[in-house]
Amino acid sequence: MPRTFTGSPVRDLLALTARPEVISFAGGLPAPELFDVEGLRTAFDQALGRRSLQYAPTEGDVDLRALVADRLTGRGLATGVDDLLVTSGSQQALTLVVTALLEPGAVVAVEEPTYLAALQCFQLADARIVPVAGDEHGMDPAALADVIERERPSLLYLVPTFANPTGRTLSLERRVEIAALADRHGLWVVEDDPYSELRYRGEPVPSLAALSDRVLHAGSFSKVGAPGMRLGWLRAPASLMRTLVIVKQAADLHTSTIDQAAAAAYLKANDLDAHVLGLCAAYRERRDAMIAALPSTVPAGTRWSDPDGGMFVWVTLPDGVDTNALVMSALERDVAFVPGAPFYATTPDLSTLRLSFTTNTPAVIAEGMRRLATVLR
Repeated sequence: MPRTFTGSPVRDLLALTARPEVISFAGGLPAPELFDVEGLRTAFDQALGRRSLQYAPTEGDVDLRALVADRLTGRGLATGVDDLLVTSGSQQALTLVVTALLEPGAVVAVEEPTYLAALQCFQLADARIVPVAGDEHGMDPAALADVIERERPSLLYLVPTFANPTGRTLSLERRVEIAALADRHGLWVVEDDPYSELRYRGEPVPSLAALSDRVLHAGSFSKVGAPGMRLGWLRAPASLMRTLVIVKQAADLHTSTIDQAAAAAYLKANDLDAHVLGLCAAYRERRDAMIAALPSTVPAGTRWSDPDGGMFVWVTLPDGVDTNALVMSALERDVAFVPGAPFYATTPDLSTLRLSFTTNTPAVIAEGMRRLATVLR
């Protein structure tokens, strides 16, 4: 008998929101009008050649790895070329880590709630997922210490900066404590970091990987470049890198050579930091428009996050409202959101929902929130 797998409700919703009249706050998508199409077109033209159409090393294009290493180092995470493995998006990075480190039945500790596709990945590996409590400042180190003592996890997974789905950022004090716990207990940690460059207020916080050698750092070109290129990377210690390379060889031999070459050409010829500043300016306005509209969109007693960056606002409705029951009503009014339940590893809070603000302009957000108010109020 074939195994039964659960699909992603977010990706199922994306199919339902394909109608042009639907204003979607569902997918965590970059704004397509902000893609640097001309810069990327030039980069692909420069990259196209016999070498970039050939098979390539599993580790990834050496020029691209050097450029990524320089960017990470410049942001406070000292990184060399050999520390990096190029992956087909950071989702593949997570899959490779799971394959390399987890046996069936292994325990994985996660934030509660956490990234849905990570939960799917751990479930596919037949891991046992244990949630760790937290608050608006991220995962609680005392709760993690308790989980380590009781459950003996093999892996800790978290999105410490502008988390998906909550938008929370783990404080520096808690990062230091969690890094110390990982060192003390020999715990591997996956730091999934696709959003940290999208900061709209406040000062950057050091990466967890800068605080402990037990941290595997996954990054992505998807949120600051283009998700269709499916380019990510994994920063890992030498003790694991050979195993991860072998696992990737078995998975897909290597990530697309032409996409890697184009990304390297783009990074050499363009100021990505300037592009990111433009993204942050646009997304800041969109976040502010959504936050400003929330009081007139939701019923009294509702709580929501006000993230310093990233893509998401996390909403908790009062009186035990089940947001799963509201999705189809929202779609009938040509607006979409993601119910919160799928982001929980164990017992979901059915009154939660996730809203993404990056895809739509402030004017469209205002209209979408007006439509959403007819459902939530």
